[in-house]
Amino acid sequence: MKSTEKRKTDKAFKQDLSNEKGRHPGGPFIIQMLFKESVPMPDKAEMTAVMKKHMGAVECFCHDEKTAGFAALEHIAEFKDGKAPVQLMVMGASRFEGEGFDAFTMSQMWDCMEDRERIFRECRYQVVAVDMLAAALPALERANLDADFLDALAELYPDCEAFYFPNCGKLFPAEYVRSHQIKGPDRFIRFGVNVRFFNIEGTEDKLIDTLGMDTLFLPDLQYHFHGMDPNWVVNHAYNVASYLLVNDNPVESGETVDGIEKGQMSRRVQWKCQYEEALVQPPREVLDINMGEYASGGR
Repeated sequence: MKSTEKRKTDKAFKQDLSNEKGRHPGGPFIIQMLFKESVPMPDKAEMTAVMKKHMGAVECFCHDEKTAGFAALEHIAEFKDGKAPVQLMVMGASRFEGEGFDAFTMSQMWDCMEDRERIFRECRYQVVAVDMLAAALPALERANLDADFLDALAELYPDCEAFYFPNCGKLFPAEYVRSHQIKGPDRFIRFGVNVRFFNIEGTEDKLIDTLGMDTLFLPDLQYHFHGMDPNWVVNHAYNVASYLLVNDNPVESGETVDGIEKGQMSRRVQWKCQYEEALVQPPREVLDINMGEYASGGR
């Protein structure tokens, strides 16, 4: 998977790792759909048909104006005391307060930089959707199911203006979500994983990391470097994240991944990996990639 997003930010933010609780790996995957006007819950038969089209056999176990719930019968979560199908929940429309987003989070909304403030100003309602019991699924299966769920929601809510993903902090115009041509697990990487970019104030150093991989119990990535085009590193991060998802994270501390040569991933360049505490909030363990001659800081 490749990305060509351009990264540039001049805002100064302070490192804040004071929240010791940090993240909760494996938590629900949350989808917030934003609207200018309130919308009704779609018809039960329509919802069931669209869910079935995107994710196979489903069973609607509740449906009213406040909540709709679907059991994804082809995705079974296994627990010590039994098995149960994953549940997909859609809440009724509620008020949305766009001013609740801090400047730090908004600075990393790379897919909606020009429209983010307008979207938050104009959208006064939201519909929230979540998966439940999905943490028990293998990472790849959950990633594909959550992406199927997203595709179904995009079809069911044609009046949606934008999609926000709290797990990773990404914001997308709804039309992009409806019209994307991405296939397979890279859909989750595109919408559920954010590659963030920071300049280290007072230095030439830069930091790029990912946010959102821990939803699948996979490690987020971190690069602390100088002297290389950040967009090359952004592409590298998306490709490594995709590799970790498809291969269920085979990388251990001390092992290497292909590095970058002339803007492209190359086997001739090997970068060493090790697990460390994140340099930028939220507090969590990340897979730090030492970029060799381009690396900054001590390892």
